[in-house]
Amino acid sequence: MKKSILLILIGNRKDSAVKVQQILTGWGCLIKTRLGIHDGVLDDCSDQGILILELVGSDEQKDEMTRKVSVFPGVTAKLVNLEVEK
Repeated sequence: MKKSILLILIGNRKDSAVKVQQILTGWGCLIKTRLGIHDGVLDDCSDQGILILELVGSDEQKDEMTRKVSVFPGVTAKLVNLEVEK
C-alpha cells in the first residue's frame, strides 16, 4: 500500500492562502483528504498555517501540484510518499 501526503506550510496566510486555494481547486480531483490547521480564532487569528493533503493520481501529477504550490513566496510544500511492504 502506498500513500502520498502533501504538506504545505503557509507563512503569510493573508497574502498566500487565496493563491494556494486557487491551485488546490484546480487540482481538486487529486485531493482525497484535506486538513487545514492554524492557531487562533476570531480577532486573534494566526498568519501561519499548515495544510495536510492525502493525494491520489499519478506521481507526475502529484509532483506538478507540489511544484505549482511551492512557487509562491512564503509557501513551502513537501510531498511525502509512504509505503508498507507486504
